Amino acid sequence: MIAMSRPSFSRLAFLIAAPLAALVLSGCATRKSTDGLFGLITPYRIDIVQGNALTREQVALVKPGMTRLQVRDALGTPLLVDLFHGDRWDYVFTLRRPGAELQRRSVVVLFEGETLKSIDAPELPSEREFVASISSRPDVQPRVLELTEEQRKALPPPPKRELPAAEPMGPVRLYPPLEAS
Repeated sequence: MIAMSRPSFSRLAFLIAAPLAALVLSGCATRKSTDGLFGLITPYRIDIVQGNALTREQVALVKPGMTRLQVRDALGTPLLVDLFHGDRWDYVFTLRRPGAELQRRSVVVLFEGETLKSIDAPELPSEREFVASISSRPDVQPRVLELTEEQRKALPPPPKRELPAAEPMGPVRLYPPLEAS
């Protein structure tokens, strides 16, 4: 007769705990990782901004016949300069923020030698439209940073400042001379 031993308590606990743990953990795989902790606590997602943010006003400053240096002064350093296409500069801008549509714009500048030949730009936003599109709070209106003429006239005149007494011109010697007189 073959003697059968009874399973030990630790082995019995393992046989019950292992399938139970697998069942509990399998429920975690069905949740999206972006939901956070039960949808209550969500992880912080940063805005990813890459490239050159060009506006309609900046591109309007660039005209055919300008030099490379003038174009760089107006638009900034290009994001892409191809070694094999030295007469082409690419200005690319992308903005990725959570919960919003990806913004992507690409402007291509072509040169003939050292002078600008053409610029290929899609419909770009104005500076105000661009600032409004990247604002994290669309309900907030941009502030006006310039006073009207009436507001300037309403300001009190600046206080008169008294100029300090004139100081002696030239260096003042605070040490004895190096050579005897």
